[in-house]
Amino acid sequence: MALHISDPYSEDYVDTDPQETAEWKESLDAVIGERGHQRAREVMLALLQRSREQHLGVPMHPVTDYINTIAPEDEPEFPGDESIERTYRRWIRWNAAITVQNSQKAHIGVGGHISSYAAQSTLYEVGLNHFFKSYDHPAGPDQVYFQGHAAPGNYARAYLEGRLTEDNLNSFRQEASKAPNGLSSYPHPRLMPDFWQFPTVSMGLGPMNAIWQAQYNKYLTNRGIKDASGSHVWAFLGDGEMDEPESRGQLQIAANYELDNLTFVVNCNLQRLDGPVRGNGKIVQELESYFRGAGWNVIKVVWGREWDDLLARDSEGALLRLMNETPDGDFQTYKAESGKYVRDNFFGRDPEALKLVENLSDDDIWGLKRGGHDYRKVYAAYKAALEHKGQPTVILAHTVKGYGLGTHFEGRNATHQMKKLTLADLKKFRDTLQIPIADKDLEADLYSIPYYKPDDSDPALQYMLERRRELGGFVPERRSKYTQIDLPEEKTYAIAKKGSGNQPVATTMGFVRLLKDLMRSGEFGKRIVPIIPDEARTFGLDAFFPTAKIYNPHGQQYTAVDRELLLAYRESPQGQLMHVGINEAGAVASMTAVGTSHSVHGELMVPMYIFYSMFGFQRTGDGFWAAGDSLTRGFILGATAGRTTLTGEGLQHMDGHSHIIASTNPAVVSYDPAYVYEIGHIMRAGIERMYGGNHPDPDVMYYITMYNEPMAQPAEPENLDVDGVVKGIYYLRAPELEQGPQAQLLASGVAVPWALHAQQILAEEWGVRAHVWSVTSWQELRRDGLEANEHNWTKPSEEARVPYLRDKLQSSEGVFLGVSDFNHQLPDMVREFIPGDYATLGADGFGISDTRAAARRFYKIDAHSIVVRTLSELARRGEVEASVVQTAIDRYDLNNPAAGESGSAGGDA
Repeated sequence: MALHISDPYSEDYVDTDPQETAEWKESLDAVIGERGHQRAREVMLALLQRSREQHLGVPMHPVTDYINTIAPEDEPEFPGDESIERTYRRWIRWNAAITVQNSQKAHIGVGGHISSYAAQSTLYEVGLNHFFKSYDHPAGPDQVYFQGHAAPGNYARAYLEGRLTEDNLNSFRQEASKAPNGLSSYPHPRLMPDFWQFPTVSMGLGPMNAIWQAQYNKYLTNRGIKDASGSHVWAFLGDGEMDEPESRGQLQIAANYELDNLTFVVNCNLQRLDGPVRGNGKIVQELESYFRGAGWNVIKVVWGREWDDLLARDSEGALLRLMNETPDGDFQTYKAESGKYVRDNFFGRDPEALKLVENLSDDDIWGLKRGGHDYRKVYAAYKAALEHKGQPTVILAHTVKGYGLGTHFEGRNATHQMKKLTLADLKKFRDTLQIPIADKDLEADLYSIPYYKPDDSDPALQYMLERRRELGGFVPERRSKYTQIDLPEEKTYAIAKKGSGNQPVATTMGFVRLLKDLMRSGEFGKRIVPIIPDEARTFGLDAFFPTAKIYNPHGQQYTAVDRELLLAYRESPQGQLMHVGINEAGAVASMTAVGTSHSVHGELMVPMYIFYSMFGFQRTGDGFWAAGDSLTRGFILGATAGRTTLTGEGLQHMDGHSHIIASTNPAVVSYDPAYVYEIGHIMRAGIERMYGGNHPDPDVMYYITMYNEPMAQPAEPENLDVDGVVKGIYYLRAPELEQGPQAQLLASGVAVPWALHAQQILAEEWGVRAHVWSVTSWQELRRDGLEANEHNWTKPSEEARVPYLRDKLQSSEGVFLGVSDFNHQLPDMVREFIPGDYATLGADGFGISDTRAAARRFYKIDAHSIVVRTLSELARRGEVEASVVQTAIDRYDLNNPAAGESGSAGGDA
């Protein structure tokens, strides 16, 4: 990036009348000299406004000078005792570094990061001492997204607070081998559910989730469920992290919603993980331009108080020019060198600037701090961010990576990967921080260095604890107590059991009817939050627009084009639906905010995220993983599922693999139901597990795939095996034949009607008795089987467990065939637990645009393909003549997609 690419006035142009231009500049200088900067600013703003009115095309200037946004004279008084706060900050910095150092024993080597926390300890401490509220504060808790690589700093502070022990610090990154004392490498609520609130180290997800958390806080308040207006969301980010598309891609959402309850703090140490962020550029200026353009309030904290006098005396603007023109790569180098180097290579580039420091020693120049390490500057920025209304705020804080760790660490390209301090570094670091540890204690064992914690009566320690008491408790912390509400009664699910008679209804539409009744079920219904990226009308959710309404904090300030229609678009500050736009990543972040409300706000909420299944786990798998890490609860509803139900739209809309990707997420419980009554029982089981308060593992998300293909929905059978529906398989239909070779057809989702059709063909044309099983969850059957296997081989003295699937099929005879509208891998998941010969059919490969019936024949998963594959397996066993297989292929014209018959016409959206 060129240095001034974000400056619209840096481009060369030809001045057609330089003399007149000079006169205009002199006039501006005169206004400044006679009336001051404020009056000159008023004049310039008026001229810019008139230039817009005259359509001159003058660009907005997106950046300010490379100095602090808040002038020294405008800084508020610092309310704390800075000396005391810096005292225990030194202890925290020492313990954070030693936590990583002590983990690097020769036989362990678990890694860690020393330099990240060193860069931002001031940014954390000012917040923890004066701003970040916890659960017991009268205004409610803040939500703080700590930067993942700086976790040792959080642990070091918790050690001083008495929340963690020395054994905990010595067990950093050794959770299993040193259980129960182990500490996770990064913020991880699932691994440390009482400590961490938000996982952040998958870079880019933290800022995105913070935006939607702030949006959800406003939603919760506007809905009247809880007043969360006192909660502020803070997200700590690295400047390199801001390269992630997720970090920048949701910024306009925060501005559109006017999320003044949100503050980003970007730790601008000018370094990524391997080197400078923009060595030839200025990342602070770039980010200022970007955030301003997105509608944010920008506060820059560039220089510490030591620079204030120099800038005040910079009457010629020489120092300001140097600050504006120096690229980041040089600023990084300065902090890896010395005061003399800075004098010669920074100030020395301009005689006027050099004069400003002629009375300063090299040590004085070296002590010119950057703003992100100055308590007063950071406090002023935080306070201004809280007081700013109508916009989210970003604070761009200039820091040094590895600050205070010595010349081997500070500003070095390799500092992110460095895990160890040499003995010389340790001694210098100790002396800098004034830690009372003797040389002999450092020299005894380089990887068993003492931590430092004073006596509990130490005034500085008492001061630190008192600050947290006044702010409502410790941060970070996660609590799991929440309001208890009555679950929906059994009658709420009645609509799912009735069937549709002769009316064809897709499972998606059946779900929407059930959802409508769930949303009417008292207090629980009010806490359901439908989340839709877009295409609500495709899923039939437009029926909710007039009644539940779409959430918009500004209401509906326009006249809707469809206002006369029954299902008109309606927006409201009290709207229940989250209609987030074409934004799957934001929808997952929204689901995470809603689905963690029970721990963040103590209010149980029920997210129901409804979307095209193809654009779920494939596109936003990392977001779902973070949701699982966050212990999110809720429903993930993959509509228009399967590889062949939306075939008219072609390969980019055809989902043959979402269940396979979902199976890799331990927090996801996946189902592929065929009928609406199955969905009813699965939804009820999920609600009872996640919100009933009695399940040992409630922190899961239920992924349910639904289809857009209309079919006659059967009523719930008498004596339905509900336990089988929930656990993953139940016996659906027996064959009418009493004699003949047998087959067991295991089908899921939209493939169940094909299996039933195949059952009929096999009986009528080939004399084969086929039994049909509805598999509601291949994944849950596999999990159960794997758990049984592990129990049996690790606990041989206990009674052996039988996998649920094997137990269900144990008495079944004949060949087994698994089929779905997904890849082969889905039915293949359970191969190990099938008690006999097992074959599978699947829709592998890329998608095609065609009719449903043609696509199913193309992939060889339709009813006639099931018939032929069953005959082939029986022939292999000698139970039918081998010749019948070719006969069947010829009879059904199996290799001709146009001959397909399975499914209704169409395949469009």
